[in-house]
Amino acid sequence: MRVAFAADHAGFSLKQNLAAYARELGHEVLDLGTDSDAPVDYPDFAAAVGRAVVDGRVERGVLICGSGVGASVAANKIFGVRAGLCHDTYSAHQGVEHDDMNVLVLGARVIGPELARELMQAYLNARFSGAERHVRRLEKVERLEKTFATGNKAS
Repeated sequence: MRVAFAADHAGFSLKQNLAAYARELGHEVLDLGTDSDAPVDYPDFAAAVGRAVVDGRVERGVLICGSGVGASVAANKIFGVRAGLCHDTYSAHQGVEHDDMNVLVLGARVIGPELARELMQAYLNARFSGAERHVRRLEKVERLEKTFATGNKAS
């Protein structure tokens, strides 16, 4: 699988660790930065991963910042991105299986590298179930996205 990785300065070290691990697992890695622990802005890296996913350059993305919250909020502003902040393996695979999550977000200051590896592996191994109820719910999420992307107010 082709996977995009990006992080802000707080997530740089964990990004390096996870990208190397993804390569060991046989995945192709697209590293979208940052390239050091010098301060940068997480929305720039959320945008880079989101664009790579939406444009089809990668199948999935992994995004890391200090808490994971800011990067998750920013990534979910991109039409077509379904980013989930995960701290447990159940959410990491269930987010894909039920919600077709395409970007895993991690907080480098919240979880350690071993748990991050487990979360990433659970996420990358998971597949969307295609079950009718999940498809129906995903269609509703996509309608919300389209409604608010055009500036309409949903009732």
